[in-house]
Amino acid sequence: MRRRASLVLLALAVFCAALAPLLRWYAYPRLAKIPPGQYQEMVLEAKDATLLDYAGGMQPKKVDKVTIVQTLKGNVEASREVEADAGKDVVVWDTLTYIIGPDGKMVSRIPERYLFDAHTQDPVHATGEMVDGDPVKREGIEFKWPFFTEPRDYLYFDAQTRTSSPIHYVGPRTYRGMEVYYFEQTVPWTKVPMPKKMPIEGIDPATIEQATGTTLWYTVKARFWVDPVTGAPVNAEQDIQQEMRGGIAASAPEGRLTAFAGHVTIRPDYAKYTFDLVASNRTKVLALHTYAPAGLAAAGLALLAAALWLEARGRGREDGVSA
Repeated sequence: MRRRASLVLLALAVFCAALAPLLRWYAYPRLAKIPPGQYQEMVLEAKDATLLDYAGGMQPKKVDKVTIVQTLKGNVEASREVEADAGKDVVVWDTLTYIIGPDGKMVSRIPERYLFDAHTQDPVHATGEMVDGDPVKREGIEFKWPFFTEPRDYLYFDAQTRTSSPIHYVGPRTYRGMEVYYFEQTVPWTKVPMPKKMPIEGIDPATIEQATGTTLWYTVKARFWVDPVTGAPVNAEQDIQQEMRGGIAASAPEGRLTAFAGHVTIRPDYAKYTFDLVASNRTKVLALHTYAPAGLAAAGLALLAAALWLEARGRGREDGVSA
């Protein structure tokens, strides 16, 4: 019986020892992925902001709050089409940034289509990749860092400028009890396209720029607190400034009109929801990447030790009987 039990334990030890690396290096890369049909909504606010009053003489004024609603919807059908050519799992996100003034009316709306590798988060280039209808070719990351983010700088895409620049790793931080990585990016004043959807019906942004010589300029300092396990930001803040220069702004001081200036943060209820969601996914990723493989390896060693102990004990008794 002991001999049979030791063989069973040995077989289980071999099974655990074989399953541990298989789970870590085969299953993990194939299972730790962004789901293609993900849907997410985020509400951000800029309190005590400055906003250009388009209907009131085109002058900037202080407002109590500007609300930014960001929706993200995974396009499963588009993902399948791109995957057929790419030969790998691809996620296609159709996003919309909808900016609302203090009166509840739209200030602007900017759609995007973002394509990336479901596991590595590397950008994937295909027809349809765009920002506000303009074709783009992203370099680096946007919205999300890779799984098991490294403490280093990354290339990060800014949708306003349609360009990528380094986002700098500053150091570790603790956010709501979670150990995270803190990143910062500053985009200097840059001329950017005007939103195609303006708050006044009938205004063509291209006509404004061509007919009057008015241009839109933008700068931002962005801060992200990123969970290094999932690569998902648990918090974000942005200091954004937009100015109209020349043309209709020529009579303003220094020929500049502030279109928007504010400190943008996640609304508290959405901040809590985001943190809880990331914390839940963090546990799942760690279970697949670390906890399960390590547990199986430890179980394999324990089973091997038990099998050897039973075998040694059985042989000892056999020797005693022979004597």
